[in-house]
Amino acid sequence: MPNSPIDPNKLDKLAEVAIKVGLQLREGQDLYMTAPTSALPLARRIAEHAYKAGAGLVTTNFSDEEMTLARYKYGNDASFDKSTPWLFEGVAKAFDNNTARLAIAGDNPMMLAGQDPEKVGRANRAMSKAYKPAQEKIVNFDINWTIVPYPGTPWAKQVFPGLGDDEATARLADAIFAATRIDRPDPIAAWAEHNAKLLERQTWLTGKNFRSLKYTGPGTDLEIGLADGHAWKGGASKSRNGITCNPNIPSEEVFTTPHRLHVEGRVRSTKPLSHNGTLIENIEVRFEGGRIVEAHASRGEDVLIKAMDTDEGGRRIGEVALVPHSSPISASGILFFNTLFDENAASHIALGQCYSKCFLNGDTITPEEVKQRGGNTSFIHIDWMIGSDKIDVDGISQDGSVTPVMRKGEWA
Repeated sequence: MPNSPIDPNKLDKLAEVAIKVGLQLREGQDLYMTAPTSALPLARRIAEHAYKAGAGLVTTNFSDEEMTLARYKYGNDASFDKSTPWLFEGVAKAFDNNTARLAIAGDNPMMLAGQDPEKVGRANRAMSKAYKPAQEKIVNFDINWTIVPYPGTPWAKQVFPGLGDDEATARLADAIFAATRIDRPDPIAAWAEHNAKLLERQTWLTGKNFRSLKYTGPGTDLEIGLADGHAWKGGASKSRNGITCNPNIPSEEVFTTPHRLHVEGRVRSTKPLSHNGTLIENIEVRFEGGRIVEAHASRGEDVLIKAMDTDEGGRRIGEVALVPHSSPISASGILFFNTLFDENAASHIALGQCYSKCFLNGDTITPEEVKQRGGNTSFIHIDWMIGSDKIDVDGISQDGSVTPVMRKGEWA
């Protein structure tokens, strides 16, 4: 990386953390990686650390911004209802054979901002349906998987639009290295300490076995019922193949599965949502019987509604997550335009698919049991932020008693 604004030593540490913390890759285990072409420097270092850890075979699938845009500029209309089921069937088969999964997030978040939202929505629906066989292996935690970031220049220019290319990239790189604990003397030890703190939170919440969470604040009066037999997760988590992994790097959240039928009230977003090239701002929705029956946004409303109408489960939530307002990502004051980061700046909910891992017997629970206990099913999983320093959260026990969980965005 000659003359790169990205510190090569810290980039190498990020690659090492991806393998040793994010995946805890086992000797002889294959790895399937996806990455934008802009992230090639990180992908190369990850492959190197994977092989040093004894990986069987590293296979990487690259995406490219110009090739993606070429589809929208020149592709025939029918092509936007097509995807590649043969590819995702092969990926699902790889996961059946215990292949680990790693995704590098570094695309330009506004890449599709100028494209026809109808075509973007159709293409995403087609991809989501084709991806379902592989996605199920991930949401069910059948394998160890993780997502790590790369400070690509197009992304950096969205975050720091007033800076030159190199300065913006350097600023984003520094922010990424701070959020992922790469700037610590021993990043791996720092992650072990952080995971221990997240474990304390999830253990306390699981032990409380709240019936629901009650959110109050400006524009928000919401009660989220929790699935029967739910369990809280966060940070390091053991997958069904027996390997403990950190699915998201960075990660500041503890999360669980809500009951798809028991969500009532209104909630307002506290940060913009960057989704498929559109910045969706000031989301306000109303739930009845667990379903969004009214939705508005000051910007990007049509994109939001198209996403929610992907399938029946798209208007219900599959995840509820708690993040303190003082998290390092929130404290940075940066809007990353990337859910991997922005969801770790505030408490959030996710429209769509739930995580079956978030049950007391998550290692053995069947899809039928997940549904019986209240888990949601959908082709989508879209996180958006509802927490701030003005939001209070209470836990409602099975007997109706109230326990303060968060006050003004901080753990109570």
